[in-house]
This record gives sequence, C-alpha cells and structure tokens, in this order.
Amino acid sequence: MAGLVMVGAMIGDIAGSEYEWANIKHMPGELITARSRFTDDTVLTYAVAAGMMEALGKVVRPGLCSDPAAQALVRDAVAAGLRSFYRRYPQAGYGRAFSAWAQSPDAPPYGSWGNGSAMRVSFAGWAARSLAEARLLARLSAEVTHNHPSGIKGAQVVAAAIFLLRQGCAKEELRSYVADYYDISFTLAEIRPHYTFDVSCEGSVPQAIVAFLEGRDFEEVVKLAISIGGDSDTIAAIAASLAEAHYPVPPALAQRALAKLDNFLRETAVAVSAYLQSRR
Repeated sequence: MAGLVMVGAMIGDIAGSEYEWANIKHMPGELITARSRFTDDTVLTYAVAAGMMEALGKVVRPGLCSDPAAQALVRDAVAAGLRSFYRRYPQAGYGRAFSAWAQSPDAPPYGSWGNGSAMRVSFAGWAARSLAEARLLARLSAEVTHNHPSGIKGAQVVAAAIFLLRQGCAKEELRSYVADYYDISFTLAEIRPHYTFDVSCEGSVPQAIVAFLEGRDFEEVVKLAISIGGDSDTIAAIAASLAEAHYPVPPALAQRALAKLDNFLRETAVAVSAYLQSRR
C-alpha cells in the first residue's frame, strides 16, 4: 500500500494519540509506538471523505459553487458518513456534543467552534479543483455540526492551505494567506512553556499551522506539533495534513500508521487514495 495519498491527518492523529492526556513539552523520539492508536480524528477524516466521494459522483462539479441543491446533497452525504462511521466506532473518543448529534438521525448542527471541523477536512483540500471549491467543500463538511463561524473558518483555512500547497505554494506565501484569518506571528518556542489544552479552532489551528511552517520535513512537523502539548492528536493531525501536501511522507512511517487501522479503515484509506489519484 505504498504511495497512498491523504494519509497525513491519520498519521498525525495516531502519532499524537499517546500524548493527548500525557502532554510533553519537547519533540518526541520515535513516532508511532506500541501505545499509539487511531482516534476520532482518523475516523471522522475518512467519514467526511467517504461521504464527499459519494456526493461528488452525483453533482455537476463546475456548477457546485452556485447550486444550493447540489451543496445540500454534499452536506447530507457528509452528515450520513459521519453518523455511519460513528456507529461503527462509537468509542473512538468523540466530544459529548458530537456523540449526541451522531446518535440522533435528525439532529441539527450544534454551533460548535471546536477543532473537529479542521481535523477532519483533509479531503476538501485534496479533492478540490480550485481554491473556491476547497473553501466551499470545507464549509459544507463543517456546517453539518460546526456551523459557528469559527468552526467554519478553521475548516476552510486548513482545506485552502492543503489545496494551495498541492499547487506548489511556498511557505511564505501560505503564511501570508493564513495571516488574513489568524494571528500566526508567534513561534512554537514562545508559546510552548504556557500553551495548554484548547479544543477551539482559534486556539489550536494557528498552532498546527505554525508547526507546519517551522518544520523542515514531514516527521519534524509532526514532532513539533506534539511538542507544545495540548490537544496533541488533533494538532498533529492538522499539521500533518498540511505537511503531506508539501513534503514526502516517509514510507515506513505510513506503513506503521496503516498497521494501526482495522481492515475497514485501511480499505477506506486505500479507496480514498485511489479516488484522488485517479482524478489528478
């Protein structure tokens, strides 16, 4: 299964999982150990991808940005995907509000501003054919639950960053783009001593982006994301989703991460990758 794409968020999630409730303030040594596992970040990343893959096969892509009915179809498919994957993995570590929403087939969005919208949005950045479409798909994926402006913004900035990096955007260009939405005028060294657990988009997406900007390769990005403490699996998932669009993913690390998945998630990862690669 070498050469899969859209595995960054999954790798970051698994690598950060053992540190979420046992924060460290330094870069770890080996990434993905016997204690590592996949969490809701991985499950919901592939849930969004599965829902969007189904929906995008039923809509006219050139008109998606101006077609409310097509957008509703995408939203509904994402919501169905999230609920379906939740039922398959009910103990993956979701927040209480999401769990309540996922267990109710008719529950409306609950106004979340949390970082869940940003950690699960990778597919929007990989599947999009334009920056506008990346932002639209991100919004549609977020607003089924995270319809607070901060939740939508977090998803859109991460998806847009992935899209731009895939187009060859340089780091300083990306920094300028992100600076229109978040204050990223800090270094990890400056915030590391006092940074604490924060599940909001405002308090974790900028930190994940700075980890990407400071890292010199894929593994260093993940290690830097973990090194500040906080919501380690989610920050690492977001940072690694950007890193994958800019740096090669070490095959051995990808294989160790894939070995942590069960057959269903592994098959989903392969299917998502095949879908994206067939449309390049």
